[in-house]
Amino acid sequence: MSRSQNLRQNVINQMLEGIAQRHIRSPLPPQAALAEMFNISRTTVRHTLHYLHQRGILDKVDETYVIVRNPSDEDGFSALTPPIEQQATQFEQAFFNLINQRLLMPGDTFTELQLAQRVKVSPVVVREFLLRFMRYNLLEPVKRGQWRMKKFDQNYAEKLFELREMLETHALNRFLNLASEDERWIQARDLLDRHRAMRDTIASDYRHFAALDKEMHSLILSAANNPFFNQSLEIISVIFHSHYQWDESDLKQRNIVALEEHMAILTALISRQDVEALCALHAHLDTAKTSMIRSIRQYN
Repeated sequence: MSRSQNLRQNVINQMLEGIAQRHIRSPLPPQAALAEMFNISRTTVRHTLHYLHQRGILDKVDETYVIVRNPSDEDGFSALTPPIEQQATQFEQAFFNLINQRLLMPGDTFTELQLAQRVKVSPVVVREFLLRFMRYNLLEPVKRGQWRMKKFDQNYAEKLFELREMLETHALNRFLNLASEDERWIQARDLLDRHRAMRDTIASDYRHFAALDKEMHSLILSAANNPFFNQSLEIISVIFHSHYQWDESDLKQRNIVALEEHMAILTALISRQDVEALCALHAHLDTAKTSMIRSIRQYN
């Protein structure tokens, strides 16, 4: 299959998905708007509309296309792109990895099409994610389809840190009151074992600590059984766990210290030592806050 044919079939599938999920409503937007929405040429838009018209999904009224029936499985092409939900998860992970690997830095500009092609997802998926992520004020639109990563200052970091401290303190209290048969106690012991194993290799593997860090804080937050807490982890992951915008000159030492602090939290938690666990958590958060503020000052 030629590249152009594959592109057209992918766009047809994406537009069918958009109609089925009611992201695209009747009457359809102008062809120029569809071209921007999918980051494709107007020629590809016309080909797609012609195909959907032939299939009886669209009808043409004057110069406008209207939806006359819902798409079915037979209207699309087989296994060209993953479902939209799968693409959304794939892109979210890839976006955070780009920040973690310092491939997206404050001040960088990029387009939705560039990210979509890099991660191999629909431009619609990229745009919807970026529009949601924009509420954190860490990126801004430059023009249609183009974005810029923003800096954040100490005031922003301190407000976000205050939220983190409230969430994790509450969640840790809930964790300490979990039933003894709850599987999260097993997960906590497994995490402690993996922290001990990493302690022997962290001098060379310190960059791998970010994943372990995120996993531990996710486990603590899970005890709140609150979906809003889980959503908060999205931004916390970027700022704290992915070391967004942090100076790396002392990253190894910071991670060595954080590893020991994690072990203190987990040891007290597993031993059901409530006061010790909460004190260890606050000590860990204070260390992280101090490191973050120092890094922001150095960066700015």
